[in-house]
Amino acid sequence: MLLSVVVPCYNEQEVLPETHRRLVGVLSAIPGVTFELLYVDDGSADGTPARLAQLQADDPRVRTVRLSRNFGHQIAVTAGLEHASGDAVVLIDADLQDPPEVIPEMFARWREGFEVVYGVRTRRAGETQFKLFTAKAFYRLINWLSEVPIPLDTGDFRLMDRKVVEALKAMPERARFVRGMVSWTGFRQCALPYSRAARFAGETKYPFWKMVRFAVAAISSFSVAPLKLAMWTGFATSGLALVGVVYAMLVRLFTNDWVPGWAGLFVAVLFLGGVQLISLGILGEYIGRIYDEVKRRPLFLVAERRGFEAAAATSNGGERPSVRDAVVVEHRRIEPTPAVGAR
Repeated sequence: MLLSVVVPCYNEQEVLPETHRRLVGVLSAIPGVTFELLYVDDGSADGTPARLAQLQADDPRVRTVRLSRNFGHQIAVTAGLEHASGDAVVLIDADLQDPPEVIPEMFARWREGFEVVYGVRTRRAGETQFKLFTAKAFYRLINWLSEVPIPLDTGDFRLMDRKVVEALKAMPERARFVRGMVSWTGFRQCALPYSRAARFAGETKYPFWKMVRFAVAAISSFSVAPLKLAMWTGFATSGLALVGVVYAMLVRLFTNDWVPGWAGLFVAVLFLGGVQLISLGILGEYIGRIYDEVKRRPLFLVAERRGFEAAAATSNGGERPSVRDAVVVEHRRIEPTPAVGAR
């Protein structure tokens, strides 16, 4: 039985040796399991590529994928899933905030029949109160807006069965929110509470504005509620305008206090203009997503792979496609579909 562990990395040279040591120690203690460690370098600008090359040279169970540039965390996770060949796949970040020591319990739950075992953060050490508040608010907001229930206080730290991984690989969207996509697949899922540690070394890769962009991408990918909000705001504004028209007519016809003034008109124009601009912004966000989708570019480009040659040489009968075959399948999948009636 093969267990794949996907570790996305971006400028993680300081923590990689400790991450690898702890992962190997934990995975080696799981009886009856062989494993592969699949590190995805998401265009790091420090010594991460050299560290990964050394890890691969020292340990044949290590596979490394270096992307041609920084595509973002969710795309790096996707690249890892595309290259993983295990019967089950674990997603874990390199910063050791999600402890590798939880993996054996995830594996035990998978053996019990669950296809997805996701970690739920009961405590988050080393994070500011502002970060804790915004994270809690985000998870509750996306769960309230989304038509698919998304577990609260979860990240990408999880174990997934091969059938779930194949389902994710069949989803071609560019604005990826992996934890939401996993929830969408269904299957048998269970939560595993754990305490999240402080970052072992280095700096966070999700500053405030990057978290905001991530939240916008998640909401626009899994909910059309903002579009509905824009529509209902338009209806409400129209209703207020109608009330204003009726009031103006009554004042003009039945009183002598009709004084043309600019204040009411000024406020009304500003209010209506703000509503219109916000609505256009919401529409623009969704149209931008559509624009990204119709371009049909590959999700990522690989600059270098290491360690897959040995894995291919020892494969048992070729039940799953090789890395090269998987990439070919991905390229076929993203080609535009011919129009109806095209010859």
